[in-house]
Amino acid sequence: MSVWSAVLLAACICVALKAFGYLIPSHLLEAPRPARISDLLTVALLAALVAVQTLGSGQAVVVDARIPAVLVAAGLLYLRQSFLVVVIAAAAVAALLRLVGWAA
Repeated sequence: MSVWSAVLLAACICVALKAFGYLIPSHLLEAPRPARISDLLTVALLAALVAVQTLGSGQAVVVDARIPAVLVAAGLLYLRQSFLVVVIAAAAVAALLRLVGWAA
């Protein structure tokens, strides 16, 4: 199977799943349990993405300036700072750590 065949197959599957979603009665999706599962699933997928992007480099786990930057960002988000402040502070922490040679 070529790459384009795989892309087209994935696109067709996505369209079919989206169309199938419109056939599900709304009262089933608005029940407390499915609503809670969808909320938690979204958070879990976002946390997994952050973890992979922070710790991953190919097949290896890498500890570098990204980890303190993510911790600073998490702390600022906990303190309810604006997103722009969080991004600038995390970037500054990573840049300073790389400047002093503490983390590659």
